[in-house]
Amino acid sequence: MASKQFKQKKEDITMNKKILALFLALAVSASAFGQANISPAKAQTKKVILLGGVVHTGNGQVINNGYVVFEKGKITGVGDATTVRFATNDGEMINVNGKHVYPGFIAPVNTLGLVEYESIKATLDFQEIGNLNPHIRSLVAYNTDSKVPATLRSNGVLMAQIRPSGGAISGSSSIVQLDAWNWEDAAVKTDDGMHVNWPTTPRFRGFARPGFSAESMAERTQAAILELNSFFAEAKAYNEGAKPAETNTRMAAMAKLFKGEQKLYISANTQKDIVAAVNFAKKFNITPIIIGGSEAYLITDFLKQNNVPVIVNQPHSLPSSVDDDVNMPYKNTAILYNAGVTVAVSINDFWQQRNLPFMAGTVATWGLDKEKALQTITLNTAKILGIDKTTGSLEVGKDATLFISTGDALDMKTNKVEKAFIQGRDINLDNLHKQLDKKFSDKYTIK
Repeated sequence: MASKQFKQKKEDITMNKKILALFLALAVSASAFGQANISPAKAQTKKVILLGGVVHTGNGQVINNGYVVFEKGKITGVGDATTVRFATNDGEMINVNGKHVYPGFIAPVNTLGLVEYESIKATLDFQEIGNLNPHIRSLVAYNTDSKVPATLRSNGVLMAQIRPSGGAISGSSSIVQLDAWNWEDAAVKTDDGMHVNWPTTPRFRGFARPGFSAESMAERTQAAILELNSFFAEAKAYNEGAKPAETNTRMAAMAKLFKGEQKLYISANTQKDIVAAVNFAKKFNITPIIIGGSEAYLITDFLKQNNVPVIVNQPHSLPSSVDDDVNMPYKNTAILYNAGVTVAVSINDFWQQRNLPFMAGTVATWGLDKEKALQTITLNTAKILGIDKTTGSLEVGKDATLFISTGDALDMKTNKVEKAFIQGRDINLDNLHKQLDKKFSDKYTIK
């Protein structure tokens, strides 16, 4: 009997090894199937002049026949092309007549560069074990060799805020530009904010499973909120008191938040949860930023009075309540914007980030004009993230992070990015999807 069990165990180990080998082979083949990594562009060496075309400054202004000049990575001139003359030897002259110039789009709150293959655990680095992880830094896990960022650049998304997820306190996010050798080169703003997932009670429809009654789930939610309160109070006392002999890394990681050097991002959707989250933050003298906000349109006065920005998530989604207008996710952003709330637009996951411009395009058809919708992925996002002094719009003194499109960049039928610059560097717009398109177009072209 023992001999039979030993034989079976040996066969199981052999089978597990074969399965592991298969997964590793798939991972290697998937990597080999992707394009060779594209080297980041070199620093700008000569002045560039974009002349003619429609310049969308990102702050609401449109110059129908405009120019943009940048040198050493910074914008040195923006204006009406009919009022100036440039010498042909003044720099690299690029004719953009009939085209559109935009500030680079910014994708907030996502796991870009932290996930590569969702089916292969070794490539997932967006979540840590445990419930309270303020010491986790997403930036050090950011993979600049990922195949995904190049697909975003081709649609005008040139910057992103990468964040960890999971647990009540997920850790710190950082803002990166999408053309870099490593995470140190990529960093635009390091550890810009701490991310909290507000505990919420699921809405029950129909019959709940045994042990998961509305009452029991509400109790769990309340216990989770009390745990958050306790941790924040302890962390505040720890960082304001005398320096201890031994450092508590979790508590010490909260120091920047209490000093006002870091923002607090709270993921919450229902009206009740948003109010509770804001009041929670105010107890610690912090003004939070709400992520999600599917019912934020119901409390615009409250948000405005408390100066709380909102990053609306996934406009292309179903309403959060069965009583909501079916188009409410499309209209939410416009209602907040028109009420005076600072609002930006985001989208789920990492591959989906390339569709961010089209989320803003949807918003533009449900209550906002195109230039205001553009601000929800440019200047408004930069303001919320705290980087508006250097990016988010085409203004003198800001980084030359911008792109040229042959058509309206918020419309998927006309968004065609011809050229893009990050901090003045002329970046490569090739990507895996373009290579696959060419490969199979060549194969099936009728001769």
